[in-house]
Amino acid sequence: MNRRQFLQTSAASAAGFLFTGEHWKAAAALKGKVKITDVKVMIIRGTWDWNLIKIETDQPGLYGIGEAYWGFGVKDLVLNQLKQHIIGEDPLNVDKLYTKMLMKSAGAGAIGGVTVTAASGIEIALWDLAGRILETPVCNLLGGRFRDKVRFYRTMQSPEGNLEDMQRYKDFVAEARAEKWNWTAFKFQGDGIPPRVDPNYTEPGHDPYARILTAKDIRRIVKAMETVRGELGPDIDFGIEAHWRYDVHDVIELGRALEPVKPMWLEDPVPPDNIEAMARVTHAINIPVCTGENLYTRQGFRQLCTMQATSGVHIDIPKSGGLLESKKISDLADLYYIWTAAHNPASPLGTIASAHAAASMREFRVHELAKWIDWWPTLVIKEGPMWENGYFTIQDKPGYGVEINPDVAKAHLAPGEVWWG
Repeated sequence: MNRRQFLQTSAASAAGFLFTGEHWKAAAALKGKVKITDVKVMIIRGTWDWNLIKIETDQPGLYGIGEAYWGFGVKDLVLNQLKQHIIGEDPLNVDKLYTKMLMKSAGAGAIGGVTVTAASGIEIALWDLAGRILETPVCNLLGGRFRDKVRFYRTMQSPEGNLEDMQRYKDFVAEARAEKWNWTAFKFQGDGIPPRVDPNYTEPGHDPYARILTAKDIRRIVKAMETVRGELGPDIDFGIEAHWRYDVHDVIELGRALEPVKPMWLEDPVPPDNIEAMARVTHAINIPVCTGENLYTRQGFRQLCTMQATSGVHIDIPKSGGLLESKKISDLADLYYIWTAAHNPASPLGTIASAHAAASMREFRVHELAKWIDWWPTLVIKEGPMWENGYFTIQDKPGYGVEINPDVAKAHLAPGEVWWG
C-alpha cells in the first residue's frame, strides 16, 4: 500500500473519529496499521540551538515532526535512550509512548530536566504524526479547540545604550509597535536594568551574587516601565520580566511600586525552587504573578496551584512535558482559577505545536514569541502569514500543517549537523 492509498483508507476509517459515535470503531480500524521505524534529531542554530525531531514510519512518506526545548544533551538522550522504547510501536498511542519513555528512563520521583524535555519533543512529533494519519489538526486530537486563533505577546530585550535615558525606551516601544505583525501585547525586561546601569557593581548595596534590589534600582525599573506604559497607552498589555533574580522582600517592594503601571504580569519574581516564597510575593502585591517555565509535569506545578502561589502558570510546552501533559497542567490550574500562558523560545515548529496545545486549553490567555531573528518565520513552510493582528490562526490541515524548509534548515545547521532528509 503506497502513502496515497494508505491515507485515503485512513481518512475513510477516521471520518468522525473525534466527534461521532463511530470514533471507537475508527480507532480500532486504524490501530496497528502504522509502525515507528526511526527517530532523527537535527539541531538548527537560531536564537538558541533548536532540537528538531522527526519520527519515521513503515509507510513511505509518512512521518511526524516536532521540537524539544533547546539545551545540551537532548539529542544524545533521544537517540541513545528514548528512541529504542518506541521503535515498532503504534504512533497513535501517544500518551502510552510518552509514559513508557519516562518509565524506562528515570526512577520514581526522578522525572524532570532533560529527560522530560527530550520525551516532550518526541511526544510533540508523535502528535504531528497522529494528525497526519487521521488527517486532522493536532488540537482536534487534544479534545478539540476552544479558539481558532491564539494571541501572542512579543518579548523585547533591553534597549541599547544608557538605560537611564528614557528616550531609549520611547524609541524601543516605537520599534516594537512598528513590527508588521501588529502585536497587542509585549514583555519588557525589568531585571536587566540594574546590571546594565552598574555593570561593575560599584554602587552601594550592589553585589554580583546577591539577590538584591536597592531603592535606587526599584526607582529605575519603575521609571522605565512608566515610560513604556506612557508610550503604549492604557489598553496595550505588557508583562515585566524579573528572571528569578530577587529576594522576597525586595521584589514585593518592586511589585507594589509597579502597581500604578498596571502590567499584564510580573514574571518569575523569585527563584522557582521555593513555592512558599512565590506564594508570599503573589499574595502581597496587587498585580498578577506569572511563573512556571522551569517546572516539569503536573507534579511540578501541583503545589504552585494548590497554594495559589501564582496568578498564571507559564508553561514551556516543549519543556514541561509536551502537548497533552501541558493541557493537563492547564486543567489542573483551572481547578484553582489560575489561568495559563505559554513561555516560548522555540523555533517556528515548536511555536506552532505549542499554539495547538494553547487552542485546546480553556483558560489560555497569551503565548510568547521570544528573541527574534529575521529568518525565523522561513524555517517552516506554511500557507498564509505567521500572525495577523498579533494572533496565530490554527489551519485546518493535518498535524501542525507545516513542513521544515530544507534550504533554510541547511543554511542554519549547528556545527556538525546534517540535514535529516
